[in-house]
Amino acid sequence: MSRRNFIRMLGIGGAASLAPLAPALAASSKTAKPTTAIVDAGRWQADILQRIEGIIRGAGNTSRSYSAQRKPYVVFDWDNTSIMNDTEEALFMYQINNLAFAMPPADFAAAITRGVPAGNFLPAYNNAAGQSVSLAAISEDLLADYTWLWQNYRGMQGKLALEEVQSNEVFIDFRAKLYYLYEAINDSYGPDVGYPWVIYLFSGLSVSQVSRLAEDSNDNGLGDALRKVKYSSPASRPGKAGVVSVSHSHGLRLTPEIAQLMHALRAHGIDVYVSTASLEDVVRVFASHPKYGYALPPENVIGLRLEMDGQTYRAEYRKDWPLNWGPGKTVVIRRELASKKGYGPLMVFGDSDGDYDMLRDFPDTALGLIVNRLKKGKIGSLCKLATEQATRSDARFMLQGRDERTGQWLPESGVRKIGSSETKLLA
Repeated sequence: MSRRNFIRMLGIGGAASLAPLAPALAASSKTAKPTTAIVDAGRWQADILQRIEGIIRGAGNTSRSYSAQRKPYVVFDWDNTSIMNDTEEALFMYQINNLAFAMPPADFAAAITRGVPAGNFLPAYNNAAGQSVSLAAISEDLLADYTWLWQNYRGMQGKLALEEVQSNEVFIDFRAKLYYLYEAINDSYGPDVGYPWVIYLFSGLSVSQVSRLAEDSNDNGLGDALRKVKYSSPASRPGKAGVVSVSHSHGLRLTPEIAQLMHALRAHGIDVYVSTASLEDVVRVFASHPKYGYALPPENVIGLRLEMDGQTYRAEYRKDWPLNWGPGKTVVIRRELASKKGYGPLMVFGDSDGDYDMLRDFPDTALGLIVNRLKKGKIGSLCKLATEQATRSDARFMLQGRDERTGQWLPESGVRKIGSSETKLLA
């Protein structure tokens, strides 16, 4: 999203400009009185719905200025924007619970330390005794757990069924400590380290295996309750790291308002892309499979990528591919879309700091829509700006509310958090 005024939203520069669309967009926003809705009202905040429909009328294939050779496009974040909760994190817990790993112990040990700085994690991740936890300590514990699981679980090299393994304290320790490690890495060193790290654990699995695993995880998450569960390692197995605890948000929910908007955009000649900080192939399952309702072309999903051995993933991030998070999302959009089309996205949808840059970086963007999650930081500054622009018909940023108890949107800008019946606007 750019800080520039709305009037410049479609300026591309040079003779090949979409500037003639700007008056049409402005007029449609302020004076047009359409008789037929483009987007189903659903639970959209009313001003946002009006704004989006005005933009579609001004830029889509019913506009006199529309050119099929210069099709506008819109970019959506996926996790917590196009759905409720995080696809990759849900899959990670599902992968752990089903022990869907293909690495022998030595490769697992290398994967869980790859790219992670040595030393202790933040004090927030101290163990139950209040002691700091180091990468070396918890990695040693996890390797011991994984080696036992590798030797005993039938799906690896052993003879025990999954249910038998899941009841063992070794598995309970493994689940708590591995998911703890993911959270500790992200909070201590940021997504630049944590987001590639979690997908390294697909090493040895094929694209088809991970895609099937992702579909099973999606279906499981959609059928699960929205709940936060605390996992603790057993006191009987302290290991080097000691007893640690971590929480995971279970449950996924579809967002029909986004799915229907994607269909409406495409019906009006506007291309739709997803920019995600999850593994590209994982989100393609969700965004493209018809049963989930979004039905995007798989090639329109852009995300994280790993090095490959044929169709099998390696525990190494793709060398020539930017990390598609934060500033990296802008880099990828410019490289893969804007540089080829000659202009930036018409609208951008996001929810977090990872989307901040793409929400504001393109002069051609008419609207940056933020799904409100009561976030602070950089995205929090855009949320505040959106509330200040709320009464403007040409608002550059707008804020869509959500009820996190149900996963459904609210027809307003505020948020209801799990455990609360109150609606809050800003963090």
